[in-house]
Amino acid sequence: MSKGRRPARLPKVGGGDRSVFAGLGAALGVVLAAACALVVVCLVLYKAPGPKARAGAVTTVILSKGSHTSDIAADLERAGVIRSGAIFMAAAEVTRAGKALKAGEYAFPSGASLAAVIHRMRAGEVVHHRVTIPEGTTSRQAVDILMHTNVLTGDIPTPPEGALLPETYDVVRGESRAAVLQRMMDADDRLLSQLWATRRKGLPYTNIEQAVILASIVEKETAIDSERPRVAAVYLNRLSQGMKLEADPTVIYGLNGGAPLGHGIRESELRGDTPYNTYLNPGLPPTPIDNPGRASLAAVMDPPITEDLYFVADGTGGHAFAKTLAEHGQNVARWRQIEQQRAQAEALAGSPPGAPSQTGAPPAPTEHR
Repeated sequence: MSKGRRPARLPKVGGGDRSVFAGLGAALGVVLAAACALVVVCLVLYKAPGPKARAGAVTTVILSKGSHTSDIAADLERAGVIRSGAIFMAAAEVTRAGKALKAGEYAFPSGASLAAVIHRMRAGEVVHHRVTIPEGTTSRQAVDILMHTNVLTGDIPTPPEGALLPETYDVVRGESRAAVLQRMMDADDRLLSQLWATRRKGLPYTNIEQAVILASIVEKETAIDSERPRVAAVYLNRLSQGMKLEADPTVIYGLNGGAPLGHGIRESELRGDTPYNTYLNPGLPPTPIDNPGRASLAAVMDPPITEDLYFVADGTGGHAFAKTLAEHGQNVARWRQIEQQRAQAEALAGSPPGAPSQTGAPPAPTEHR
C-alpha cells in the first residue's frame, strides 16, 4: 500500500436501507401467500362437487371431433356439468389434459367434480349402447335393426344369410354400421372355426356352409336349447336315409324370405316350387335361411347318435320325438287333441281366432312326417 492512501471501506448499511429490504421481503411474502391461497382455492374447486341436479340424475353431453378446449368448456357449462368454463380451461391447461380430451358421448353424474369430469374425458369413458340381433334373425332383418340404431352412422349392404353371429353387441355413438357389421361377421367366423375344429367325427358335411344351413333350420324349429342337438340328429338321420327334410321354415323362407306368414302354413304353400321347399327337393336348401345362434351351431357340430326320424309339438313348448312313423302318428294325434282343447278354451273365453293360447305355449312347428 502506497503512502498517503487509505484503504477503501464498504459503505455502511443505514437504517433506511434495511427498511427497503424489509419491505421487499414483506411484499414477496404477501405474493407467495396469495399464490398459495390461489393454489389452495384452485385445488378446492378442482376436487369440489360440481353443480347438482336432482339426485341420481345424469347429464349426457356429446363432444364433437375436432372441438377446441374452449368449445368443450362452453358445452359443459351450458349443459350444467361445470360451473365455469374459464376454470375448466385453466384446469385443463394446468393438468395438460387439453389436447388429450377425447370426443364422444359422455354421461356425467349429478355433482361430478371438475377432476372427475376431466378424468372421464381424458380416459375416453364414453357411453356404450347395446344392439341385439336375436337368434334366427335373417340378414335383411339384422340390417334393418342396425339401420334403426340411431347412434350409428353410414349405410351397409345386406350380407349373405348365415354370415352373422346373433348376439348383443356394445356400440358407441358415431361408430359406423359397417364396422359393427364386420364385428358380427368376424365373431361368426371365429365361433365357426372353433366348432368346426372340434366337430364330431362322421358328420356328413363337406364344408362349414352345410353345417350352417342345417343350424339355421334347427334354429327355427325349436326355442329350447336342450332340444337343438336332438332336432339336428333327426335331420341328419333323414339325410343319411335319403328322406326329404320336410322342414316348414325352409318353405316359408322360399315364399317370403323368412318373414312371418301371419297364418299357419297351408297345403298349397307346401307345394310351392322354390329351391327352399324341402318337401319337394331332397337334401339341404341352397343357403342358410337365417343367422343361427351359438346353441344351434353347436348342436349341428355335435349331435347325439339317435334313431329319431320325426318330431312334433308336445303341448309344453317342446317336442315329442319318434323313431317310427307309427309312434309319430300317436304323437301327432295327441298334439291334435291339445290343439282342439285349446281352440275350445279360446272360444269359451271369447279370444279372437289365432290369438295366443292361455297356456302361454309358443306356436309349434308342423309335424315332420
